[in-house]
Amino acid sequence: MTEHIVKSFDDELDELTAEVARMGGLAEKLLSDALDAVVSRDGALAKDVIQRDKEIDALQLELERRVILLLALRQPMASDLRRTFSALKISGDLERIGDLAKNIAKRALILNEQRPMSLTRSVHRMGHVVSNMLKDVLDAYTTADVDLAIDVWRRDDEIDAHYNSLFRELLTYMMEDSKTITMCTHLLFMAKNLERIGDHGTNIAENVHYLVTGEELPDARTSATEYKGQDQ
Repeated sequence: MTEHIVKSFDDELDELTAEVARMGGLAEKLLSDALDAVVSRDGALAKDVIQRDKEIDALQLELERRVILLLALRQPMASDLRRTFSALKISGDLERIGDLAKNIAKRALILNEQRPMSLTRSVHRMGHVVSNMLKDVLDAYTTADVDLAIDVWRRDDEIDAHYNSLFRELLTYMMEDSKTITMCTHLLFMAKNLERIGDHGTNIAENVHYLVTGEELPDARTSATEYKGQDQ
């Protein structure tokens, strides 16, 4: 393979990475705006989030097309193949994150029709944790930072704990006052959407680890000490 062809191929792979990073930035912003729409009861912002999800969908379809073309024409191997498939898989997770952010925005529109409820702050706090996780895993991808990817991978347990705590809190409200059932149900669905975004963040972290090392992370998350022991 000539130097010119190799350089051209590297450029195509770099473009894939940049496109995934762009999708990631859009997904981050979509999630942030959806959460702000919940707390501020901003219907216009919620509707804007719903519309902007189409941009992420379009980018994911375009990236799929480019990956198929690249596989057909370049037939990448080893680390190049990992870069190609990782871009494809991560873009799929980002597309789903966009969908979940859109779902939160749709629920925000419904909640706007009800009286304000302090529990929206609890959802926003959980969302802040998820947003930080998403930011860090995207940084791990663009910088090929395995340690950061593993750190994000472990944080999924923290998000699950937030969800379980919020679930119990919402259930208590519903049991004590039946008038809150409708609102709490919508908040519960929002929390579940955030929990699912955390799962997709974990998927991205696993793909970053595989991209850089060529090795799969174990199925069950372990403590820092246990994982360090596996590396030795």
